[in-house]
Amino acid sequence: MAELKKTLSFPVVLIITINSIMGTGIFFLPAVGAGISGPASILAWLIMAVLSMGISLIFAELVGMFPFSGGVYEYTKQAFGPLTSFLVGWMTMIAGNVTIAMLVVGAVQYLGPNMPMLRTIGISIGFILAFNYMAYRGMQTSAVMLVAFGIVTMFTVLSLTIPGLINLNTGNFIPFFTTDLPLALPLVFLTIFYIAETFFGWETATFLAGETKDAERVMPRAMWLGTLLIAVMVLLFVISSLGTIPWQEFGLSKTPLSDLAGVHFGLAATDIFSLLVYLSIIGSVAGWIVSAPRLLMSLAEDKLFIPQLADIHPKYNTPHKSIIFQTILTSILVVVGAGKYETLLHLLLPMVLVLYIMVILSFVVMRFTKKDQPRPFKVWGGLSLSFLLMAFLAGLIFIWIHDDPTASLNILRLAGGLGLLGVPFFFLLTFYYNPDAIVKVSESFAKLNLFFEGFILPRKIRKEILMTLPELTGKKVLDFGAGVGTLTRHLIRNVGEEGHIIATDMSKKNLNILEKRLKKKKHLNFTVIHDPHAVNRVHPDIPFVDVVVSVGMISYIQDMKGVLSDLNRLMPEGGEICFVEFIDYFWFLPNAGWLKDEEKLLQLFQSAGFQVQLVKVKGTFWKYLMIYGKKAHHRGDIYI
Repeated sequence: MAELKKTLSFPVVLIITINSIMGTGIFFLPAVGAGISGPASILAWLIMAVLSMGISLIFAELVGMFPFSGGVYEYTKQAFGPLTSFLVGWMTMIAGNVTIAMLVVGAVQYLGPNMPMLRTIGISIGFILAFNYMAYRGMQTSAVMLVAFGIVTMFTVLSLTIPGLINLNTGNFIPFFTTDLPLALPLVFLTIFYIAETFFGWETATFLAGETKDAERVMPRAMWLGTLLIAVMVLLFVISSLGTIPWQEFGLSKTPLSDLAGVHFGLAATDIFSLLVYLSIIGSVAGWIVSAPRLLMSLAEDKLFIPQLADIHPKYNTPHKSIIFQTILTSILVVVGAGKYETLLHLLLPMVLVLYIMVILSFVVMRFTKKDQPRPFKVWGGLSLSFLLMAFLAGLIFIWIHDDPTASLNILRLAGGLGLLGVPFFFLLTFYYNPDAIVKVSESFAKLNLFFEGFILPRKIRKEILMTLPELTGKKVLDFGAGVGTLTRHLIRNVGEEGHIIATDMSKKNLNILEKRLKKKKHLNFTVIHDPHAVNRVHPDIPFVDVVVSVGMISYIQDMKGVLSDLNRLMPEGGEICFVEFIDYFWFLPNAGWLKDEEKLLQLFQSAGFQVQLVKVKGTFWKYLMIYGKKAHHRGDIYI
């Protein structure tokens, strides 16, 4: 079985980490900061750099403990369990794909601000396809691309920083505060809010831990050292920028790097630096494109997303199906988000801040719950630091809301709605792919099953099932996975008083409802058997039967071959079976493993000694797969 290869070394991971964290903020936000608090914005950058170092240390300890591809999803899973970690993974997936779509569009618009929207969308999708193709072809190829973009980004920043420091005009820093000191401090803190995004992006690098050599030691070092180098570069860049262009002018600049290039190298250099900024933005996009499929893969491995997305390409050793899924999703976002890019970008800030709070909270929880877990890198004073950082991040959210309550609350509602969309998706996937969960769910939702039984198994499908079993009078019928008795009520009428029904189910509450319903109709010729282990067996108390009927049960069975063999032993030659399963949920969810291949499914029944036919019946939100036939005289007989 193919798996991810550990190909990334420390220097490569370090450059990728720097590129992931520094992103695009460095090219625009120093001017924003200068516009708010003038030269005092340097204090905001210094405070943000120190706090970012703290967050990087938290990430360093966590990635050392769990050097896997899931990153932030893995940390919250270890601390809080599947639901919370799924929601964190879900929000990160949304944020990642929004980031990819919006930044690639922003990069195209940066070079061609007056370009028609259709052309912008076409070029953006072209870039998305190209970068995803590179990601598809393997980590070695992707690493070369990411390192190249990382070098371009650092070169761009340093080539403007060094001449700025050499020709620094200290007079630009006087006065340092643009207002009286007591009033200047709130402006500094407001600046922190607007520049914070420059230091965000640790989660992107953590997704590559599964492909890093000696990841438990290399990844923590890359986290804190990469953040330290970024902090130094950013501080020197901001100081040199304000020492080159007076803050009053710099704060109004829409293209600050091009303006700086014009001062240092002449007007001819502005176009060159525009291209370098463009390449750096595209490089940030490439980092997300390469890393984000690893998150999808980790969710899929835990059956919390489409399981097929966990597949690894046998030749390229990449999560190729996750990459294809991401390509489609991001391309859709580019098209659907046309004209709404600013709104989508505004979504990112609250989502990322909440994500970091959850990661830090996971750190706190695991300091108590996983004391014995090896920590190749451990943060000194970690608990005190974590509470300080969570307060800081919560403060940023407060400032954001306070700055524009109406708009920010609307964005919060939209972000919360997107997050809550993941809850039903989580339960659907858990129930669909986790056989153990169905027992608990059936117990909890027995009355709901009764209420929706006509929708789940409509009259048309019940008639189809009974038509495959035309003569039941006097027979003994096993209703395997009878539920609340939706079909059992019709079966017991058809077997008559001389026949008998054995109804089994994993849920005791389902069987209680079934029993009451049958007794209410004065039926006494039935037996109920509660079997919470029906996913692996046929209950030993079940006697010989003439007919076996099962609806919505077989996708949960873990040992289908064993269950079919058990049923074969309980039936006479010519005994009839009818299995009905729900497939193609909502027309896009893939089916349980062995239901995907009809040939293998037929061979499975054949090897267990049954002649069967397969028929698909279209429903409203899914299809019904009917598998019906007889116990063969000789094993291996089959007809289609």
